[in-house]
This record gives sequence, structure tokens and C-alpha cells, in this order.
Amino acid sequence: MKIGKGRKKMRNKQRKSSALGSDAGCGSSLSCIVWSLVGFGLVCFIFLKHQADSGQTHVYFSPLHATRELEDIEEDHFRLPPPHKVNPRAVKRRGPRKQPKVIDDYLEESSAVHALFFPDQMTAVDPTKGGNDSMYFYPGRVWLDTDGNTIQAHGGGIMYDHKTARFYWYGENKDGPTYQARPKGTQRVDIIGVSCYSSKDLWSWTHEGIVLRGEPSNVIHDLYKSKVLERPKVIYNDRTEKYIMWMHIDDANYTKASVGVAVSSSPTGPFTYLYSFRPHGCESRDMTVFKDDDGMAYLFYSSRDNTELHVSPLTEDYLQITAAMKRILIRRHREAPAVFKHQGTYYMITSGCSGWAPNRALAHAAESIMGPWETLGNPCVGGNRFYRLTTFLSQSTFVLPLPGLSGAFIFMADRWSPSNLRDSRYVWLPLFVGGLADEPLDYSFGFPLWSRVSIYWHKKWRLPEDWKIANTANT
Repeated sequence: MKIGKGRKKMRNKQRKSSALGSDAGCGSSLSCIVWSLVGFGLVCFIFLKHQADSGQTHVYFSPLHATRELEDIEEDHFRLPPPHKVNPRAVKRRGPRKQPKVIDDYLEESSAVHALFFPDQMTAVDPTKGGNDSMYFYPGRVWLDTDGNTIQAHGGGIMYDHKTARFYWYGENKDGPTYQARPKGTQRVDIIGVSCYSSKDLWSWTHEGIVLRGEPSNVIHDLYKSKVLERPKVIYNDRTEKYIMWMHIDDANYTKASVGVAVSSSPTGPFTYLYSFRPHGCESRDMTVFKDDDGMAYLFYSSRDNTELHVSPLTEDYLQITAAMKRILIRRHREAPAVFKHQGTYYMITSGCSGWAPNRALAHAAESIMGPWETLGNPCVGGNRFYRLTTFLSQSTFVLPLPGLSGAFIFMADRWSPSNLRDSRYVWLPLFVGGLADEPLDYSFGFPLWSRVSIYWHKKWRLPEDWKIANTANT
């Protein structure tokens, strides 16, 4: 795999110098070099032996030459605008306050920092227009559907349907006014429902409508407008030939902490809402579902005040959970799980818990989906330190495998705009699994035996032509 200059610099910063002093002598230098080579060879041997023991004897590299440019390091040295000015009269009334942080300004819709990362409608990605921008992803820009309307599919995920040979993107429709239900409550939008969009190329999306609607009048219904519906995910059940939607269901105070289930005979709905419950009697907030190669499906959810994650297999019809459950990432305070699989190893991207404010992502890996799960480190590559510490100012929601490109995925995330949630943006970036991990395991000097997970920053990028050919052949 081609490694850009930026990545070399990043790795070199993490390494201590091994150069000997000028008086060390040639013998000591030669000995040091020999032992360094022996140590490196031992690490490689252990890694390859681990892969052989698990039935994986190949080395992870991108299969297509065209993906190499997506794995080059792209720096982004933007200059932040000056801090948001405060009205002097307000200072006299309330007294002086602490110097605002960059993130505080970023979350304030009227600030110049916010405007920098939320470009206006003039730069929108529009699939109805041709030209040089066709098929390019622009993280953070307004993204329009084929009708020319802004895509509303937040906190969502994508399902590929073999029957129709199309991708379906499901997410929260937040096209309503943002408000606070209580003075210290979080910003919210009344439940409108779950939107669905379809596509053959992952760039041009057709709106299929709201496939699960909120309830405007029945105050005791889970989907009553003042309640919470978040992070909808849809998987197809091959046995029952039904499309099953799982979601986070809550009340306005976030005390219900449950999962909800809906079902449909079509990927474009309408979905029939069935019920909500607390899995194994535990709180469930941010969640996702994952369908494995063998048809088994699993629920991942944040629990116990978001201090840990739980994972549980679903029943054969995907409508309930089984009795089995494992607690993972205990006391790690992680949410927004996005689970995927590569060459028999399970991977997951999670977010920290900081409300609408972005924070540092972490990648995790496991040989068994039920755990134990190990933390690999921050997967974000490129951009700048500010971007890497804020997951490119976004929060994970889904990781989509790219058919025909082994080890290549799309990392899907939301760039939230808490003061105007309908204007939240999408950050899609290439994610690759490959090569030896270059961050040590937590609380240890050892390195994981799993491959590194890397999410590469690009201001502008598109899928390689080879993928389109492979995808067409597969469908």
C-alpha cells in the first residue's frame, strides 16, 4: 500500500530516536541494527501466524491501484476565525465569563467558526447538475437529492437490497424547528419520521418518502411528536423476507431509554411500528444492528448511563433479542457504535459522550462479535490535529462495505448543528483496514494483532472507476 508523506511524518513523531551517540562504536551500532531487525521480524511473524491460525494467510493491501490516492494523507491547514464577540452590555449584566473554546464557537450558529464548517447552499452537492463535480463527495457541504431538496437522513445507515440491486439510506428526518423542551434540556426537533433514499451509485439519491411516520395526536404512542426517535437501522431477514427496522426510542427527558422495532415487506415501506422495550431490562440509547455473513443479527447499544456497551444476538426473525448478552467497553463511556467486519475480524467505531459537541473517535476490534473487544486507537488520519481530535467535526453512525473492494469502506458520520438541527451535515470518508496497527493497546506496551483501521480526510473525493465496474458486475 502506498503511504503518503503525511503518514510517514505522523508515525515518525510517535517513535523515539534510536540513533546512537558518536562514541558508541561501530560494533554497538551494528548490534543495535541487528536486534532491531530481529524484533521487527518477530512482530511480523506473530502477526502472520495469528492470521494463519484464524484461516487468513493473506496480507491486507488495497486490491485496486485506484484506491491508493484515497489512502494518501491530505493535510488541511485552515485558519480559524477570531472568537465570537460578546455584547459589552451582556458582560456588565452577567459579569465576565471564561474565554470561549473553539468548540463553543463552532456550536454557535451565528459565529464565523460555525460558518467555516457549514458552507452555504451555494456550494451544495447537486446530482441534477453535471460537470466536473459529478460523483464527488464533499464532507460537510449541503447534499441534495434528485428532486433538488436537502437530504434528511441523520443518524442513519445503509442497506443494500439484492432484490432491487439498490442501496437504501434510512435516517432521521429533522426538517423541523429546533427548540429546547426545558431550560437545561438538549436541543431537539419533533419526530417527523424516518426518511428513505435509494441509489445505485451511492452519490445520486432519490427520495422514497418517509417510511415510518411520527404520531401527531396520540400522546401515549412511542412515536408521538414530542418524544424521541433516533438512529434507525434496517436489515433484511432472508427467512421471513421482511425488512426490519430497529431504532432508539425515548421520551423528551431521555428516561425511557428503549429500543423500538418496525417491519415492512418492502425496502421503501411503509414500516409498521410494533413495540419498544428495554433489552434485558437495561437502558438503551445510541444503538445499531449488524447482520453477519451467516445471517445472524446482533444489537449493540449504549447502556448504564452510557458507561458501557452491550451486545446481544437477535432472534431468527430479527424482531426480538435472545437471552444472551455481553457487556463490552465497560467504563469507557462510548456511544454511536458503527460495526463492520473484514476477513473474519469484527471492527467498531465509537464516539465519546459529549452531547452535540464532536469528540475523538476510537476503533475497536474482536475475534468474536460477543467479545472481548480491544481498543485500537483513534482511526482518523490527515486533516490536522483539531480535525483528528473531533473526528473531522462529526459523530459516527455507520460503516458501509464497498462491494468488490476488499478492506475498503465508507465511514458515515453526522456533523451536528445543534442550534439548527435540520442543517446538520454528512461527513462521508474512505475507511480502510490494512497493515500493522501503529498505536499500542490501551494500558500496555504491546501492539494489537489486528490490522489498523484508518479513516482518511479528504476535502473532495470519489469512488474509483474500478469500483463502479465491479459493482455493476456484482449486481
